[in-house]
Amino acid sequence: MGHEDRSGGAAEQEPLLPNPVRIYDYLLGGKDNFAVDRQAAEHLQHAIPGVRESARANRRFLVRAVQLMAESGIGQFLDLGTGLPTSPNVHEVARDVDPEVTVAYVDNDPTVTAFNRALRADTPRVVAVHHDLRHPAEVLADPVVRQAIDLNAPLGLLLVAVLHFVDRRDAAALVTSYVDQLAPGSLVAISAACAADLAAPDVARIQAVYSATTPFVFHHPDEFALLFDGLELAEPGIVEVSKWRGDGLSLSYAGMTFLAGVARKT
Repeated sequence: MGHEDRSGGAAEQEPLLPNPVRIYDYLLGGKDNFAVDRQAAEHLQHAIPGVRESARANRRFLVRAVQLMAESGIGQFLDLGTGLPTSPNVHEVARDVDPEVTVAYVDNDPTVTAFNRALRADTPRVVAVHHDLRHPAEVLADPVVRQAIDLNAPLGLLLVAVLHFVDRRDAAALVTSYVDQLAPGSLVAISAACAADLAAPDVARIQAVYSATTPFVFHHPDEFALLFDGLELAEPGIVEVSKWRGDGLSLSYAGMTFLAGVARKT
């Protein structure tokens, strides 16, 4: 099973509702999406003119964060909310540093998991499992995950462009539930959509695009900082995603932006 070009003639029935995973794929320039997803993405682009650039900045942040982790000696990764496969993916980036790296991809979309399993079937030490990241006990107890990663050794935990689908009141406790299970020396990378004014009209417009399928949640910048509570932030700390060890242009719009950070468990 490989990637299908869904931008052309429909080989399968078009869905009625947009899907956040496919919207993100379209914004990244992928082809695993449908007309309804592209229409939703264009609505987002109208609401936030820089949304496509923000999606790609998140991907570049993922790449830089994984590079940092691998160069720091991290040999295993847990990617939560991985989305549709996009090259370079986590294992590809990490294996440029260490060819023996192990990666577990986790997503709650069965199509995403099927794609990942099929494309990685012949790739050793790379697994894909179908779980909702909001249930950390189930994720970490999965036998496939436990065969791939050792919680007694430092691990790279990735929560990139996914926590804006998690209730902002639950996000900090959720991250803590994972971090508590990690060995000292583990590194955690997080990025999420944030807004200083959570009641702004533009925030509501963006949330409306996703409302038919998955609630989209903006986090207040102060709440985002709490996600790293008890961890040691790596330089340059919490910054706009395009600025994390990069020189991208400012992508904030009407008080909305993507924030990012990487931190170590000591």
